[in-house]
Amino acid sequence: MTKPTTEPPPEPLRGTVLLCVTAMAAGVAIGFVGGAFRWCLEKADLLRVDFVDWTHRLAGPGWLLPIVAAAAGATLAALVVRWMPLAAGSGIQHVEAVYKGHAAPPQLRLLPAKFVGGVLSIGSGLVLGREGPTVHMGAAIGAEAARRARVADGEARMLQSALGGAGLAVAFNAPIGGALFSLEEVTKSFRLQTVLTTVLATATAVGCSRLVVGDQPDFLLGAVDSPSLSWLPVFVVFGLLTGVVGVLYNRVVLGFLDNIGKLRRIPTVLKATVIGAVIGLVAFVDPLAVGGGDTLTQLILGGDSLVLPVVAGLLVMRFLAGPLSYSAAVPGGLFAPLLAVGTLWGVLFVGGFDAIWPGDVSSLAVPMALVGMAAFFAATVRAPITAIVLVIEMTATTSVAVPMLAGVAAAVLVAELLRSPPIYDSLRERMPAEPMA
Repeated sequence: MTKPTTEPPPEPLRGTVLLCVTAMAAGVAIGFVGGAFRWCLEKADLLRVDFVDWTHRLAGPGWLLPIVAAAAGATLAALVVRWMPLAAGSGIQHVEAVYKGHAAPPQLRLLPAKFVGGVLSIGSGLVLGREGPTVHMGAAIGAEAARRARVADGEARMLQSALGGAGLAVAFNAPIGGALFSLEEVTKSFRLQTVLTTVLATATAVGCSRLVVGDQPDFLLGAVDSPSLSWLPVFVVFGLLTGVVGVLYNRVVLGFLDNIGKLRRIPTVLKATVIGAVIGLVAFVDPLAVGGGDTLTQLILGGDSLVLPVVAGLLVMRFLAGPLSYSAAVPGGLFAPLLAVGTLWGVLFVGGFDAIWPGDVSSLAVPMALVGMAAFFAATVRAPITAIVLVIEMTATTSVAVPMLAGVAAAVLVAELLRSPPIYDSLRERMPAEPMA
């Protein structure tokens, strides 16, 4: 009688197991790195607010100090980009280009450039988000892990995309949203191997990052009552208008990039210095108008009331300051500023609706702000499911899910009808050609 032999697992299964193990190992790395990055930015925000408050109490031209500080931060960040050009901007468009095979995977030396440059640029007050650098750092870690594991080219590109999604999850403490972003926006694939790799990388990364920054939603809300279904048409109208606003925002971003890029005689570092100085002046006028926008969003979602002229002013300032900051070509993303703009836009819409159709609509302020966050994000990025899940995870609130679905769908529909490409598609097309490895 012959002994039964144990057959080795089939090669595809071996490959999947290797990818999953590699993804988890890389997830540990981006979890701690991304958590440390987020911790540094939180401390920088507190220091910046205290610094601006101190300058207001100074006699004489104290207003010059925030200008100098922001200009210095932007200048140093631009010098980091001079050393590592790939560190400029969000980096998400590069992650997408790598997955499509149009660019070479990032090297690990991108990680310190993105980390240090991001702390300098975002910490100095530029209206940029932490998610872009964290996604790009995750992709660099994923690409390095793929090289060490010696996986095939297609699997390596998928792995760096999965770790990019893990980076987004760490940036917002939103594991499901981060995984969905990688699947819906970057890979546009729900193959089992891709899903498993992405989910395991994201879960591991968020678990590790919570050891650094804690486990709580990005925004703390009280109980939010579900709006009556009779208000649903209002949310649809709001979504339709948000689609138009999202298209306009994308055009403003690209317009700033094109026009400032035409100033070829001015050194890139000097452009960043001037833009930083402008943002520093804005910070002295109103600290809520600069930075990623988390503090402002928390104030609104927490129930603090702002008079409509202040809301309108902040909306205009952040609507312009975000694209201006991005045109400085320093490390920083678009997501977090988008969420703040969407929140302001939702509050402004409710105020305008109340003026046209007087009644008790105060209960709609927070729900409309939540829908504004998701709908504005979806209209610009064109990732509707990711937008909804991100906002729900970031606020731990599901009571506005139905109006959010309606508003997001309406916003994306309008953006599509206006033939406005998603912002990362446009940014990817503007990437300089690079030699493939």
